[in-house]
Amino acid sequence: MLAQGKGRVYNPISLNCYDDRSSLIWFWDMTGSPYRFSDADNKFTVIGCDTLAYINGTQGGKPYQSGCMTFCQNDSLSAGGSGSCAGLGCCQTSVPRDLDYIAVWFDSERNGSSTRNFSPCSYAVLVQEDQFSFKSSYITTTNFLDEIYNGSVPVVVSWGIGNETCEEARRDSSAYACVSQHSECVDSSAAPGYLCNCSNGFEGNPYLVDGCQDIDECQQSDLCKGDCHNTVGGYNCSCPQGTTGNASSSGCIPIPRQSIAPKVVTGVSGSLIFLLLCGLCFYLVRQRKKLEEIKRRYFEEHGGLDLKKKMKEEQNLAFRIFAIKELEKATNNFDDRQILGKGGNGIVYKGILEDRCTVAIKKPKLIDESLKRGFGNETLILSRINHDNIVKLLGCCLETEMPMLVYEFVPNGTLSHLIHENKNPFVVSLDTRLRIAYQSAKALEYLHMEASPSIIHGDIKPSNILLDNDYNAKVSDFGASKLIPKDEQQFATLVQFTYGYIDPECLQTYELTYKSDVYSFGVVLLELFTGKKAIYFEGPEEQRNLVTTFALFMDENHVFDIFDNQVKEEANVELIQELSELIKRCLYLKGEERPTMKEVVEELHTLRKFTHHPWSSWEQYEQDNVERESLLEEIMTHADGKELNIFYS
Repeated sequence: MLAQGKGRVYNPISLNCYDDRSSLIWFWDMTGSPYRFSDADNKFTVIGCDTLAYINGTQGGKPYQSGCMTFCQNDSLSAGGSGSCAGLGCCQTSVPRDLDYIAVWFDSERNGSSTRNFSPCSYAVLVQEDQFSFKSSYITTTNFLDEIYNGSVPVVVSWGIGNETCEEARRDSSAYACVSQHSECVDSSAAPGYLCNCSNGFEGNPYLVDGCQDIDECQQSDLCKGDCHNTVGGYNCSCPQGTTGNASSSGCIPIPRQSIAPKVVTGVSGSLIFLLLCGLCFYLVRQRKKLEEIKRRYFEEHGGLDLKKKMKEEQNLAFRIFAIKELEKATNNFDDRQILGKGGNGIVYKGILEDRCTVAIKKPKLIDESLKRGFGNETLILSRINHDNIVKLLGCCLETEMPMLVYEFVPNGTLSHLIHENKNPFVVSLDTRLRIAYQSAKALEYLHMEASPSIIHGDIKPSNILLDNDYNAKVSDFGASKLIPKDEQQFATLVQFTYGYIDPECLQTYELTYKSDVYSFGVVLLELFTGKKAIYFEGPEEQRNLVTTFALFMDENHVFDIFDNQVKEEANVELIQELSELIKRCLYLKGEERPTMKEVVEELHTLRKFTHHPWSSWEQYEQDNVERESLLEEIMTHADGKELNIFYS
């Protein structure tokens, strides 16, 4: 049964097939209606093998996009089993609140595989989560739509009255819907507007004048075990005369004929109060000891004892182990208003320590159980990283289930915010972009070649590059990073990634290498100099991936068209050509063909010098080219057929 303000309807399933079957792509528009798709009850669900599907829509008038990807590693899905929708053949993701329009589409390059024993079709739909249970047979049957769900699935929609809050609606008494005398208004939590409820002690329809009627609680035999007297909106329950006790719970018992002496009653009452106070104190002390024991256990699980021992062995170590109380005080108990950002690895809060030092505190969402013991040691190693373009790790807290990291605070937001969300009149100049690219590359070169042990970052993207007040870059977020000792193989196992930035070779081998960081950095360079997102939804479907679009422009010799207008105004032709070639090399499919970060740093250093070279800009180049052609035509006209040797620069 659904809660008030919600209803269940049926949503058609979208499908895409690689064989000659027709594709069915559905959309649903509730814009302008009081209905919204419930974020609490529904999940976007994708079924198929090696399938990438997207949900596109609007959220309160603003564009919304998300996606989900499935894998099939073997010819069977016994590992996934029935009921498990965790990536193997099935993928689910949440949708946001206030979603009023949805459309489904597929990435045709990742739809199924005809070489394995799976269905030639992939499916995607928004479905009520508790009404769907995945079975491995769903990706092997060829008539999924007809036999399993008959082409549609239940989806929950939420509704509300109007677009106003309760406070705003009450001001217009003529339109206010909660008209029953004993009704109350509540703001809708899942859709614009509000809902009406009958007040406590009343039932019925709050939208009618006399719709909410008093409940006669005395008719419910389990509420009162004594004399019950119904009242408007409630009831009174008491023991009959000559009895005592709690008529609402334990019941009433007769009062003994011989009353107990007042002094005895007072003594017994005092003793009971004393015993209750002693019990309360004992309970509080026990709970405090239990809490301290839990914190101690977490501290040991995360390698805290080894960390403290190593910290004692090193002198002048600028690294702290924070108590959870310090961080709770610094963030006002991790108040939502202190959130700096959210990502796949966790939530980052702004905090102010007792010494007035401003820090960034990261609460991870999860940690690999196999890495818990070594967490403290790896944290200490990361704290030794000393580079101007890498965010400094100041300390950690190991007293919680998920250990927390404390970083220096970088005040000017992320590179993603600068190039994609900057609403200020500030123009990102070519020199600033080249400096940010060069500094970020220097940081990665340091991690790969100078850190000991060396480090593969594993999640390079604009949102993980912070900017200080002077727009200097600082690489951050080592939640996906891997320490690589010098005597071990130079790769690590891939455990997480971000669509649009992941090395394609990684998706095949599940091995994260230094060249994986180079590929991700190539995508960052593309975003930085084109102003476009790695995955975007404007334009034709074949141009929704920035890397694919860049390759298309390169093949057609129109690579200049993809660059940001500010870059084209300031850059010369040679610089854009060299920058395009550098990005192209970073994005080679084979990791062995990509440059090292050291080579990337050297080329960016050379490109920065280009900005101070007296060569003309692209616009000047085109103008001069027109003038040269005009001059050549004039010379040929007056040459009277004589052979000419013409050289011009």
